[in-house]
Amino acid sequence: MSSPAVIESKRVSLGVRLADLVELTKPRITLMVVLTAGIGVLLSSGGRVDLSLAIHALLGTGLVAAGSAALNHVLERDLDALMERTANRPLPTGRMDPDAALLFGVGLAVGGLLELTLAVNLLTALLGAIALAGYIFVYTPLKRISSLATVVGAIPGALPPLMGWTAVSDRLDLGGIVLFTILFLWQLPHFLAIAWMCREDYSRAGVPVLPVVEPDGRSTARQMMLYGAALLPVSLMPTVLGLTGTTYFLGTLALGCFFLAVCVAFALSFSTGAARRVLLVSVLYLPAVLLIMVLDRVA
Repeated sequence: MSSPAVIESKRVSLGVRLADLVELTKPRITLMVVLTAGIGVLLSSGGRVDLSLAIHALLGTGLVAAGSAALNHVLERDLDALMERTANRPLPTGRMDPDAALLFGVGLAVGGLLELTLAVNLLTALLGAIALAGYIFVYTPLKRISSLATVVGAIPGALPPLMGWTAVSDRLDLGGIVLFTILFLWQLPHFLAIAWMCREDYSRAGVPVLPVVEPDGRSTARQMMLYGAALLPVSLMPTVLGLTGTTYFLGTLALGCFFLAVCVAFALSFSTGAARRVLLVSVLYLPAVLLIMVLDRVA
């Protein structure tokens, strides 16, 4: 008969393993993927959502995102071990076997693609496969050799709202493409801010993000402002297309101007504090835009 100490140890071990599995899925990113896909479903359906279809679409999209994240953990475990902010992840610490993580990631991704194929439609499943392949087979290896990986990685990252759109419409059209473009442009100042804040960490790991390749910060600042400026008119397009109303237009215009302003502020100082403000505003911007979009649509 096991002693209480052994039983407690097993409980702790099980708890740690479950927590590590959750961490492999990058839950905050996966949640944002599901939320943005939900926006695509909502707008494509004109507010009259087929609940069963929505559940299948969001479940499949979320599984593909979680599987992609787990596979990224496997492929980048050597880099993660060299970076302070990622060194405590399950694979670099040895808490989890890479083969187990690989099996977990493949299972989630394949399950998600099957869900989209069988319960949604082939176009959405194809977009999911493109997102998975782009993230794992293009972005992840490119990250080791080129600063362009940030831009390339934003493509699969922007596909979830388009997948939500096509889950309902079963076609590619302007509304879905606008949602894709909004998310694509939003990601770039967000990730450039992270890269600037963690540039020493990336440099130690030999990852050539833009602030490492061009450490004076001018290129980083230019790109932040460029993408922030481009995001402003594109984010207003849902109203132009009749997908949203005046509330969304005015709210998003104000948020976009503020986002662009903090990008400009970074260009004036190149400070870590200014980069942190870009990151903070970007983190607040996207949920706020999505919330206004939902409220405007259902009101």
